Amino acid sequence: MLQVRGAAPEDAGEITRIYNQGIEDRLATFQTEPRPVAEVAAVLRQRANRYPAVVVEDGGRVVAWAWASPYRERPWYQGIAEYSVYVERGERGRGAGRAAVAELIGRCEAAGFHKLVARVFPENEASRALCRSMGFREVGVYRRHARLDGRWRDCLIVERLIGAAAGG
Repeated sequence: MLQVRGAAPEDAGEITRIYNQGIEDRLATFQTEPRPVAEVAAVLRQRANRYPAVVVEDGGRVVAWAWASPYRERPWYQGIAEYSVYVERGERGRGAGRAAVAELIGRCEAAGFHKLVARVFPENEASRALCRSMGFREVGVYRRHARLDGRWRDCLIVERLIGAAAGG
């Protein structure tokens, strides 16, 4: 049974393991080098007071995670967060990503954010389907946003209004 809880720096090893699978798969990030556990732990500590992070467990084992991160530094953007979600390879399609994003949305709303945004590779159909099912809309495409393994890649921009902004 899937259970969602807030992430802690002690979860950095499992979060890193899953994130590094995403790096290897080349479907979710421009990052090409594995992230070290210490870097992920530092991010969790640095963001803890403002940007929520969650993990999804199955039988006490972390199988997915999601976190919010700063969108832009200027003060008028402080109500916007960028989010990421990653699911362990063998656990994809079981609802762990959905559970992580649902919890993250609630925590971001409680923290006073009014919008969540992300960039998704167009060919990452699983992420696109998850975004749509969670109420995100595709608002545009960054063409040739960056190179991955020497090849230009586009990114879809997705957004979801939350909190007071979602009310119209």
